[in-house]
Amino acid sequence: MELKLRLYPDPVLLKEAVPVTAFDDAFRERVAEMHRIMYDEGGVGLAAPQVGWSVQLLVLNPAGKDDDTEAAMTIVNPKIVKKWGKATAQEGCLSFPEIFIDVQRPAGVKLSYQDEFGEQHEDDLNEFVARIVQHEKDHLDGVLLYHRMSPTDRIKYRAHLSELVYAYEDALDAARESESA
Repeated sequence: MELKLRLYPDPVLLKEAVPVTAFDDAFRERVAEMHRIMYDEGGVGLAAPQVGWSVQLLVLNPAGKDDDTEAAMTIVNPKIVKKWGKATAQEGCLSFPEIFIDVQRPAGVKLSYQDEFGEQHEDDLNEFVARIVQHEKDHLDGVLLYHRMSPTDRIKYRAHLSELVYAYEDALDAARESESA
């Protein structure tokens, strides 16, 4: 399966992702591909469903640069076990290009997860990293930026959302035509 960025309203984005059980070389190759896609698209986080792979996996790098790999993380089968504080900040999403909304989230989280080798970890994450993890974890649960929009946001971005829907439908129609030809 080719990993490529999926845009709203692709149905894979609404599915709840399944846990990862195999931590082999093929899995790690796909993880590396996800990091590459995240950097190529100019993101700081990417969840597996956003590239059509419905598993409990997300990658992130708050620096957003492939030459700064110190901060890069691979998070598999994440569970938020504790939350604290509140913070509101603007969020964007690679699956919703050019759309930015204010989202209130906990300011920090205790996260239990595995890495790409299956090793178990538990970390306290704060501020920007906590926000990235929570945003990407939403994707693993089938929750999208659209679901976080206020009614005002939905009105403000109505044209953008409609364009995404039309582009998705056009791509489906083109795929059907090429299959029947």
